Amino acid sequence: MESVTLVCGTRPELIKLAPLIRLFGPRAVVVYTGQHYDRTMYELIRRDIAEPGGFHEFALGGTRRGTQLGLAVKAVDDVLAAHRTAAVVVQGDTTSALAGALAANANDVPLVHVEAGLRSFDRAMPEEHNRVAIDHLADLCCAPTPLNRANLLAENIPADRVEVTGNTVVEALEAALPDVGAETAVQSAHGLRRDHYAVATIHRPENVDDPANLETVLRELAALPLTVVLPLHPRTAKRVQDFGLGALLHGLRVLPPQGYPEFLALVAGAAVVVSDSGGIQEEVSVLKRPVVVVRRSTERPEIEGTFGTLVPPGPRIGTEVARWLDDVAGHRARLAAVPSPYGTGSPAVRIAAALEELVDQRPGVLLPVG
Repeated sequence: MESVTLVCGTRPELIKLAPLIRLFGPRAVVVYTGQHYDRTMYELIRRDIAEPGGFHEFALGGTRRGTQLGLAVKAVDDVLAAHRTAAVVVQGDTTSALAGALAANANDVPLVHVEAGLRSFDRAMPEEHNRVAIDHLADLCCAPTPLNRANLLAENIPADRVEVTGNTVVEALEAALPDVGAETAVQSAHGLRRDHYAVATIHRPENVDDPANLETVLRELAALPLTVVLPLHPRTAKRVQDFGLGALLHGLRVLPPQGYPEFLALVAGAAVVVSDSGGIQEEVSVLKRPVVVVRRSTERPEIEGTFGTLVPPGPRIGTEVARWLDDVAGHRARLAAVPSPYGTGSPAVRIAAALEELVDQRPGVLLPVG
């Protein structure tokens, strides 16, 4: 039986592909481009994923985006030339995902896009160009939500190439989430008490590569009326140093990058989350926590008005956080009753079944036995 090749290069991709890696087991061949080149972040995630049948690791981070794309296409192309594969699977909208899509197309290998159909309609976002290109190259678009499917159909992608599967983040999170005792232990280790702190993550170029925006966000976080835990992304740490903003970290509880279970334990106990991450917008809908999304635009509007609010860098950060702090217990209870828009059960099983149909395999041949 031919393998299934999964291409990724960042921490979120590894997290979200983990359920598929576990499902395909020895048939999974992972190509990791090293787009996220911080070793600590990568090793924390690699520690928690199942061992695939094959793992090809490259170190292509730290270069210009165009250079990185070219190198990543060649790396994936070389792997595909050396090993027969039933399909290439890419996740999301990164440079690595686009590289995998282009290499699959060049090798005439079926392409499956996990997390297809997301749209911010903001052409200033490099990721928007990536995800559109991947969707139009893909033989199978696995859309997390009906809204994502509608986006694809509006772009004249044929309906028979689109499958609504939910988002694999749901089962990745549930597999990694610590139990209540372990969650409390993580919080206590940092001197935190459930519902009495906020978690913040900031790393997007629009926020951290602009010194004025980065300073504004850090000042707003430091002014919040509760402890703010900030797991510091390597990109953000470098920009803080480059721009001479280190003093603004003194009012925050700065932590190194966390393993996925530890990070989930922190978010699960937070009164509110402040973030520019796409994945966190999905994760809070499973953990039932509110998020203030600090971005110009979002490709995940499904959480607007329930779990999240979109705000630009500035005083609205404090205003929206205050709204979530007015009745923390009440908001927690209310959100607990709101279903996640990203599905339940096992999106990975649905994706694998659709992939199986795509490559015209005998039913069950791609899935683990027993």
